[in-house]
Amino acid sequence: MLRTARRAKRAIRLTELSVRKARPAKAAYLIWDTQQRSLALQVQPTGAKAWKCIYSRRGRPRWLTLGPADVIALGDARTLAAEAMLKVAKGGDPAADKKAERTTGTFAELASQYVEQYAKKHNKSWRQADALVRRLALPRWGKLQASSITRGDIKALMAKITAPVVANQTKAAISAMFTWGVKEEIVAANPCKLVESNPTRDRERVLSASELPRFGQELAALDDPVAATTLKVILLTGQRPGEVVNMRREHIKDGWWEMPGAPIADIWPGTKNAQSHRIWLPKSVQQLLGKDDVATGFVFPGARGKSAVHRLADAMRVISKQLAGGRATPHDLRRTHGSTITAMGFGRPAMHRVQNHKEGGIGDIYDRHDYGAENTRIMEAVADRIMALVEGRGSDKVVKFVR
Repeated sequence: MLRTARRAKRAIRLTELSVRKARPAKAAYLIWDTQQRSLALQVQPTGAKAWKCIYSRRGRPRWLTLGPADVIALGDARTLAAEAMLKVAKGGDPAADKKAERTTGTFAELASQYVEQYAKKHNKSWRQADALVRRLALPRWGKLQASSITRGDIKALMAKITAPVVANQTKAAISAMFTWGVKEEIVAANPCKLVESNPTRDRERVLSASELPRFGQELAALDDPVAATTLKVILLTGQRPGEVVNMRREHIKDGWWEMPGAPIADIWPGTKNAQSHRIWLPKSVQQLLGKDDVATGFVFPGARGKSAVHRLADAMRVISKQLAGGRATPHDLRRTHGSTITAMGFGRPAMHRVQNHKEGGIGDIYDRHDYGAENTRIMEAVADRIMALVEGRGSDKVVKFVR
């Protein structure tokens, strides 16, 4: 609590004239009002002036900001301070009440509630969406009331994001939050509605035969062996990056990788289409994975035993700088594998089957034929073809793919 002597040093019966004449100093200071207990005028070095009601709560000083002095007149400030001190006399804490009011219903609170109460349970990619919101939206809107955010705010945010795809993804993440908020009656409307997404082109990036030797060379040069091996497995199996990074030892049985369609709390996100999938791991992949004495856990552990998902994009950015075709992503490796299947004459249905595409229709329901032997042949043949290209077999420069 402020000492009485210090308080008396700048204590006067404030008037509108004395408020106007108060001059800034090198440090902020207070001028106490002798007419209204606990009311003080705070003067900042910039010249800004604000009304403060300062009182004691459990032996500690509490500061309640009443508002700027150029907006609130002295008489009104005394009234507000008197009301606050009445609440204190009744055992209240107006400063704490104001802070709680300021945070209740904010965009930050909506974001937190959405993640904890819904996204973690129902959205497999919630981490990526949450990261976008935290990085791009929370710094701008975190303290704003969620209900005060408008369509214009959404447009302004998207305009600030230079990458059109990232802007679209951010809007989608925010829209999901507000849609949930409307259902839970936290907000009345979704401001993302009717806001058009940026036009984008579907990616069709496939690593060419001439790029694959360079890709293998850059992989071998990576200083992150876990990320390098994970990318190799994506290329040689054609499975989704988000599923490969979460590959677990207990799901590999006699050379087959069996992926549960449904998520398993904290250890497996489930497949994208919620459809269980069984795929043969080619011999080249089995050599990469090796044998582990531990029968369970991530095949590609990262920090603190978690998967290596967050490192793959960074690794691909490094590699892409050396590729003739420019930027490539982990998903482009899956696309390269799929294109190799069709290029070798196995057909599009085989590619869909291997990559676990859910095409829909009556065929999905009644076609129960076991393609195990055929899929094994396809996976081995495609992996051998890709290995041959990556290793540059037949050329003077041979880049070994397996360390």
